[in-house]
Amino acid sequence: MALSFSPDIASDYAIEAATLVNRRGCKQLLEQSHAAIDTVAMAIDRARRPCSGASPSELRPAVDRVCLDGPGIGFSEALAELGPLYLDPAIYFHHPRYVAHLNCPVLTSAAAAEMVAATINTSMDTWDQSAGATLIEQKVIAWTAQRAHLPASADGIFTSGGTQSNLMALLLAREHYSARHFGPGSVAMNGLPPEAARWRIFASEMSHFSSVKAASLLGLGQKAVVPVAVDSAWRMDIDALETAMDSARAAGEIPIAVVATYGTTDFGSLDDVAGAARLARRHQAWLHVDAAYGCGLLVSPTRGHETRALAQADSITVDYHKAFFQPVACSALLVARGADLGHVTHHADYLNPVEAAEAGTPDQVNKSLQTTRRFDALKLWMSLRSVGAEAIGRLFDAGCALARTTYQRMLAEPRLDLLHAPELGTIVFRFRPSLGLAPAVLDELNEAIRSDLATRGEAMLAATRVRGRRYLKFTLLNAETTPDQMDEIVTLVLCTGERLAADRVPTLAVVGGRETRDAG
Repeated sequence: MALSFSPDIASDYAIEAATLVNRRGCKQLLEQSHAAIDTVAMAIDRARRPCSGASPSELRPAVDRVCLDGPGIGFSEALAELGPLYLDPAIYFHHPRYVAHLNCPVLTSAAAAEMVAATINTSMDTWDQSAGATLIEQKVIAWTAQRAHLPASADGIFTSGGTQSNLMALLLAREHYSARHFGPGSVAMNGLPPEAARWRIFASEMSHFSSVKAASLLGLGQKAVVPVAVDSAWRMDIDALETAMDSARAAGEIPIAVVATYGTTDFGSLDDVAGAARLARRHQAWLHVDAAYGCGLLVSPTRGHETRALAQADSITVDYHKAFFQPVACSALLVARGADLGHVTHHADYLNPVEAAEAGTPDQVNKSLQTTRRFDALKLWMSLRSVGAEAIGRLFDAGCALARTTYQRMLAEPRLDLLHAPELGTIVFRFRPSLGLAPAVLDELNEAIRSDLATRGEAMLAATRVRGRRYLKFTLLNAETTPDQMDEIVTLVLCTGERLAADRVPTLAVVGGRETRDAG
């Protein structure tokens, strides 16, 4: 029976259909894309600061005034409206004074590929939704695994980010252990056995919080993650790891996984993967390497040889949207044995029936925690095909070199306490004025420096706590930032610190003919 519509409904339907991406809608897509790119280009061009310093209380009223239930206002008006709501207060990672978190400026080829992927709207779960795209993703995974020196049996899957990759890695570690001791699929079918309360995961005290979060989500509890002390370079201390694992065994606990961090969030420290692998093998534990940050070394033309130790990993997290200059999200989990991904496989008759797998249909959903999934591999594919892996590696190397140069210059400033020589692109430091201040006051002062610079839009720094004390942090991923521009940021920190410190120094008083500090 043919569908029929009232005249009004038919008219509305025709208007809506004309805006869809199809043969008729492509002209409108082209016009709107040009307008959007022009708007973004102008926003980037006029971004003289890394941020506006706007607070939530300042922005929220304007967003709240927008009525999403009302009639549409047209693309041009909606785009113009986006200026004060998003583009003006946006954080611009390309700006040389953005030195805060692990956010990178992105390659133009990758940004353009985003539009291709969004327009075609491929879903990466089954072959019948992603022909071609599936093979491209598999090729990118195989290429990355080869760069990481994993065996021919390696495989992997794109994920939403390092947190999901780490969760999936520890899920595989849990299933790998339980399959050996209780039979394949035992936990998936029956839940955790009583002895799971004794399973332990070992990670450095500087590892990413996602390992603790994963243990919680996997039913092991946060206490299952044993923090391991670090050495003077903020790397996991292998002797401390050995002691911790042996002590766990002696106490009746069961090591099931070791997490080595290849580029810690705070310090960029590269854990001794070979040492961690040796101990993991001794205890028959899974070795996961969180290389979300350090994966940039995989394409480094000067330091790529350092990644050979990754060959000993059972799984590796890589974040292309950190170290390969890709738009968020672009991350993957690699595994040394592709068969281990079978622990997350579930067959649904309406999507990926078992017969399809038996016939060899490459449904990527069989390897993933996600079902519907974006074609994020296209961004990296287009970047590799456009500029090549070495060019991407040189961008990463430039950030590391900038960190070393900046560190050397900062060493000459007595008002800066530096905690480490950078291995990658991060520098952790603390402003200490010439006038002595109590540690708690110094904590508050350093946080105030960061806040003051951000509020004024002068620069964006990160902050962290080390041994309970507040420190500032530079994260350098922008290859176009110069040493002189970093000198300007350091000068801003020093001048702001002295200005704010003056407000915190006790007032001068005259006692017995001499000046003293008023203790009050």
